[in-house]
Amino acid sequence: MKKITVIGAGTWGLALASLLHNNGNRITVWSALQDEIEMLRRDFRHKNLPDLDIPKEIFFTPDLKEAVLDAEVLVLAVPSIFVRKTAAQIKLFYKSHQIIVNVAKGIEEKTNMTLIEQIEQEIPNATVVVLSGPSHAEEVAKKLPTTCVVGAKNLETAKLIQSIFMNSVFRVYTSPDIIGIEIGGALKNVIALAAGIADGLGYGDNTKAALITRGMAEISRLGMKMGGKAQSFYGLSGIGDLIVTCASMHSRNRRAGVLIGQGYSMEKAMKEVKMIVEGVYSAKAAKALADKYEIEMPIINEVNAVLFDNKDPKTAVDSLMLREKITENPEFSW
Repeated sequence: MKKITVIGAGTWGLALASLLHNNGNRITVWSALQDEIEMLRRDFRHKNLPDLDIPKEIFFTPDLKEAVLDAEVLVLAVPSIFVRKTAAQIKLFYKSHQIIVNVAKGIEEKTNMTLIEQIEQEIPNATVVVLSGPSHAEEVAKKLPTTCVVGAKNLETAKLIQSIFMNSVFRVYTSPDIIGIEIGGALKNVIALAAGIADGLGYGDNTKAALITRGMAEISRLGMKMGGKAQSFYGLSGIGDLIVTCASMHSRNRRAGVLIGQGYSMEKAMKEVKMIVEGVYSAKAAKALADKYEIEMPIINEVNAVLFDNKDPKTAVDSLMLREKITENPEFSW
């Protein structure tokens, strides 16, 4: 049995807290929101996760010191835009033997840093790993079969986290490719916005398949330039996560995209979804990284134009379709 603290009481944090409890661990869940803590202590339910009966043995606290001090593993499950701030707060109580498992997905807009890079910058001595893959909280809460991958700098740490999370309905693989896992998880949210916009415009399966396929081409080009491995982008944290995020209405990014395609502004769409839409915050960073590494990413560019330059979504699709003629795989020879 491990003492594990989940930092963040959103749907993903609670789904994982329940899973880890059912695996025989002692679980604490922290939230900065006193009202949220009181609701969870009282009801052991979350309004956005109605299918989850939260185990009554889970301890809820708004006290970060209390949450962090005795834990062996810290599962960082806050939205990506709060990762740096939360890591800075954790640093005050962090001990060198603790493992931080980041389960959020995103890139910091101002610095273009991945979430692992942000955590390591705030807590230089931290042991940090990433857990990612096609894993909607709603389905994990229902104990539907799910697979993820844990990325770590050494195999021993990866195997430890694998053993903590894995059970008959939650299969975990290991990988040393942290950057590939992070880039796949972050950029798929931007492509999912594009897929949702296409759905909102009334386009069909052909369009969705094209966006998924060409979106993965963009993600893998950039990710490999940044040091990621090709196999990661055709694995769980790449094409696996991209498919589920582009296709499922559990996806807040796709839902926001649908609303934008129907005529909502980016701000109104985010307000309607009532949850943080990670792809909006990763879109500018993705474009900046594409410029930095001189990678052509037309879908990412058009998503940015729709989100931040008020470009009409239909016109953005036309721009993609009427681009200069090219070959699908430039590395092939005739």
